[in-house]
Amino acid sequence: MVNRALWTNGNLTITRAALEQIDEEARQAYARDEESCGVLGGPLHDPLHVDFVVPMENRANKLHAMDPEIYPRTGRMYFDLDPRKFAKYVDEYGAKGTPIKVLYHSHLDVGAYFSATDAEAAMTSGSEPTYELAYLVTSVRSGVVDDRKLFVFDRANRAFVETPLCVK
Repeated sequence: MVNRALWTNGNLTITRAALEQIDEEARQAYARDEESCGVLGGPLHDPLHVDFVVPMENRANKLHAMDPEIYPRTGRMYFDLDPRKFAKYVDEYGAKGTPIKVLYHSHLDVGAYFSATDAEAAMTSGSEPTYELAYLVTSVRSGVVDDRKLFVFDRANRAFVETPLCVK
């Protein structure tokens, strides 16, 4: 049996300060008509605790402007992270003992759910998620954060499922 990072089982606790930062980013991104995105981490010695936010650029609008045929969707419809920067953060923060535990993004005017596009992005390497992460989706409707949900990959059912998220 393969050992997995405990945070991939869910039931995470996030600090109120980190959650407020995520919500503010989601509202600001909504005003720009795009999804917010980034990563969350916390101490290795407390695997279910998340206490810092690393915002990342959503490249979707830039890619769409560059070539709308290859990139037909805009930042309102999905997020696109720079994969090299993402991998660098995973490596750097992991080496410091503060691993990246969660990938977060927002949804605009459609609710907090884990979409087929989200699942496809998480599983770029095949039938398992590429990284050992949980996934936080924040819903923003009319510029107001109205919901958030945390998801993890359930290997037995081969699906992403919602898991509790505690705020402290």
